Amino acid sequence: MNKTALVIMAAGMGSRYGGGIKQLEHVGPSGEIIMDYSIYDALQAGFDKVVFITRKDLEEDFKKIIGDRIARHTEVEYVFQELENLPEGYEVPEGRKKPWGTGHAVLSCLGTVKEPFAVINADDYYGREGFVKLHDFLSKAEESGDTYHFCMAGFVLGNTLSDNGVVTRGICKVDGNGRLTNVEEAFELRAEGDHGVGANAQGVPFTLPLETMVSMNMWGFTPGFLNELNKEFVKFLEGVKPGDIKAEYLLPEVVGTLLRSGKAQVDVLRTNDKWFGVTYKEDKQKVVDALRELVDKGVYPERLFD
Repeated sequence: MNKTALVIMAAGMGSRYGGGIKQLEHVGPSGEIIMDYSIYDALQAGFDKVVFITRKDLEEDFKKIIGDRIARHTEVEYVFQELENLPEGYEVPEGRKKPWGTGHAVLSCLGTVKEPFAVINADDYYGREGFVKLHDFLSKAEESGDTYHFCMAGFVLGNTLSDNGVVTRGICKVDGNGRLTNVEEAFELRAEGDHGVGANAQGVPFTLPLETMVSMNMWGFTPGFLNELNKEFVKFLEGVKPGDIKAEYLLPEVVGTLLRSGKAQVDVLRTNDKWFGVTYKEDKQKVVDALRELVDKGVYPERLFD
């Protein structure tokens, strides 16, 4: 059985810790943040270590807020996503302030993460089912032949919408064998009656069944994916137009490229858990109430990592 790692994308948590940083909102009954619940669920599912993607200027504060506490319960490593982390021969365009997106964040793990790994966002509550399914897959994953075999937790669209505004989700196309064929970003998504409505990247509106499978950036990869990320990043940079200071290198787009070229197959592992997140200020109380209910039902202890 493979050792497995949980990689958490947390480099976008703000230049300073303090009030207003949504990932650090206290939502648990004993002051826990959403990330605490993801780590707890992952360790319960069998993951062996946690890798935080953060920034060098946040390292000391990050360790005080959460890293040192988690290190008392499992192996912890840090990698750093910096704007200047570019292949030889490339420079940061004048005026660009933010790093290069989720693909660039996970690329920071190259040379550090050498086991099968799951990737999640720092500010999403996923529920335990997804972690269990990803761990079961990754613990047996092998790299052999010419095709990578990855996985993704597939969430039900209706379980991932906010009552307080619109959201962006990756709409999944899945074949009859439960394999991913494409992920396409959908914007301005909200529930309307018994279906979801939104718009594609060109602004064209559409409707979707609430049972549609969506990606919440909860992926399972083998280590070879990091080499592919490295190769595709050079191609991405070559395609960035002069003066474009907002282009992002995104995980779903890299996965899509590998799918279309036949270099990867991705199993979609359905989870029925309900997503929580503090996308809007009004979301916080709903998250607090939902976690209180889960604690009362015995899903979580009153105090995590006590």
